[in-house]
Amino acid sequence: MLRLQPDKPQIMQQYILYAWDGTDEAAPARRMTARPAHFENARKMKANGNFVIGGAMLDDHGKMIGSMMVVQFELPEQLQHWMQTEPYIVGKVWEKIEVRPFRVAEV
Repeated sequence: MLRLQPDKPQIMQQYILYAWDGTDEAAPARRMTARPAHFENARKMKANGNFVIGGAMLDDHGKMIGSMMVVQFELPEQLQHWMQTEPYIVGKVWEKIEVRPFRVAEV
């Protein structure tokens, strides 16, 4: 169990996620279908302090081809739980996902 000292802020592990959409003909429709739930989930994560920043990755013509997110969690199991419930993953919008430990620069 994670114990906090009263005078020390809690440090969450940050992750950067690159997720590429499927390229099949039905991929854009899957994205649009899952999008409202994905945004609602992101709003809840932002309120809980788990969502740092994110957005759509675009091709040279401005078409959405995937997503980038920086998220943070106290425990790796929380990252795994989020990934098991994220609408773009459950809805098979994202075809390839890369997750790496990350640290947002404090400037």
